[in-house]
Amino acid sequence: MAYSITIDIHGETRQSGRKLLENKLKSLPKDTREIVVIHGYHQGNTLQQMVRSFKHPMVERKILGLNQGETIFLIKK
Repeated sequence: MAYSITIDIHGETRQSGRKLLENKLKSLPKDTREIVVIHGYHQGNTLQQMVRSFKHPMVERKILGLNQGETIFLIKK
């Protein structure tokens, strides 16, 4: 069961981080309900901004947690 999946893109460029997110969404197991995206925070917020403005038909909404270095995508059923 893959209810939650984590993807770590910190250290990537904006473009390669976006590509990793798109590829992960294409290959999700059907029972996945959330993706925890680790984008980092202390090395700048370029990835954070990209992730938080990222749009995809499978992403129902985004949750901004207490950890500024991650964003959670809730996946549509």
